[in-house]
Amino acid sequence: MVDENTYVLGLDAGNTVIKAVLFDLHGRQIAMHALDGQSSTPQPGHVERDLNELWDNAQQAIKGCIENANIKPSQIAAIGCAGHGNGLYLLDRQDEPLVGIQSLDTRAAGHAEELRTANGAALHALCLQEPWPSQTPVLLAWIKANRPDLYQKAGTLLLCKDFMTFKLTGERVSDISDMSGCGLTRMPECVYDEDLLSLYGLSDARQLLPRLIRPTDVAGRISEVAAELTGLVAGTPVIGGYFDVVASAIGSGVVNPGEASIIAGTWSINQVFSDAPVVDRSMFMASGFAPGRFVNIEASATSAANLEWYVREFIERGEHHDDPFGYCNDRIAETTPAADDPYFHPFLYGSGQGADYRAGFYGLAGWHSEGHLLRALFEGVLFEHRRHIGVLQSSGVQFDAATLSGGGARSPVWPQMFADCLGVPIAVADARETGALGAAIGAGVGTGLFASYEDAVSAMTDIRRTYQPDTAMKAFYDRRYQTYLNLTEAMKAFWSTWASSN
Repeated sequence: MVDENTYVLGLDAGNTVIKAVLFDLHGRQIAMHALDGQSSTPQPGHVERDLNELWDNAQQAIKGCIENANIKPSQIAAIGCAGHGNGLYLLDRQDEPLVGIQSLDTRAAGHAEELRTANGAALHALCLQEPWPSQTPVLLAWIKANRPDLYQKAGTLLLCKDFMTFKLTGERVSDISDMSGCGLTRMPECVYDEDLLSLYGLSDARQLLPRLIRPTDVAGRISEVAAELTGLVAGTPVIGGYFDVVASAIGSGVVNPGEASIIAGTWSINQVFSDAPVVDRSMFMASGFAPGRFVNIEASATSAANLEWYVREFIERGEHHDDPFGYCNDRIAETTPAADDPYFHPFLYGSGQGADYRAGFYGLAGWHSEGHLLRALFEGVLFEHRRHIGVLQSSGVQFDAATLSGGGARSPVWPQMFADCLGVPIAVADARETGALGAAIGAGVGTGLFASYEDAVSAMTDIRRTYQPDTAMKAFYDRRYQTYLNLTEAMKAFWSTWASSN
């Protein structure tokens, strides 16, 4: 029988916001506290964060969540962290923050291309990934080549959620979902590999890698210092945690082979679970999180971050501060789709197809309104999700329904657009904070509150609504999608020329 006085805490740290969310063992959200973080761009293409600010925000989020819940901290049985994958979070040899590079960073684009040309096939044969700009080992190799002063000071390589786990427990650990997701483990075994490091040019970096565990393994326990700073009880177990896309899928109810998860967040995440990783060089990556449990992933930074940019730069500067995203959805809802609607490329942060790709609106006419611009933006994001899903399908991955999560799932219009464009039913999870819930589910499994992932997902997740596809709109999107792909192809020469002239 579920103990009504027992709770699990999930921490979810993305590229911007960190959230502490408390759940009961039925998956009901009891309380949440979130804080926005600040990113800096010291040079074009560099996207960094202050790790001390990240930890300060984590402390405030946890304290605020406990206060909002009005419970005893001793009722929190376990804690799980999830965080954005890749990027690079380095501690120095005294365990002090050295640098925090986020997964939107493109400084290493040239280095990634050089590695891909020299060792792409050999790297893929080991880790099922080829080099790309904000991949963790590529960034570390760039630091080694371009900032040897930092490289010499480095003591431990962590990922985003690992830094929080370290500050909570004092343990320098990472989990297999994050490390396989950043190309630092041999697949499908999900273990460190000397030959893999050598191919990245990092033969001397083995001592930087943290202890590697499974997500549900207990990484450590809340330290006395962390307890005083956060309000948690010293000794509370903290699990290894998750690559956030895996956590979000689990928190939306997706955990079994053949099930599909689409996340419309900062990144366009499109993933299908399987009992063995797909081996195909056209696919972006595969991540493992338990024996016989893998996630096949196609992704790029081309999703709802585009809407966040639009809101930040245009809507919040106007008269719509109270509900800027609601304002955008209202403008789209009042706009009837038409064949001459404008197009949008969602490449504000580049593309996996090329770091020189750039965003743009196309085909604007004097009769188009802001609603048309926003519909084009929503549609462009949707088309990149569809392109990624096409890559998965060409790799042999099939599914006939999917669950949508992330900020885009909260829109009253985007889920129906996904269903219509993809031609499959789209379910939206009942939980809003699926990343935090997935981490909390893992904490429940790892500490014996649930016997298995299946038991925990059954008890703690539910579906709020399912959107059925409209065949007429499917035909409409099919035509526009092909034009979108043609437009992308036509722009490649311009982007390449433009990039080489800067």
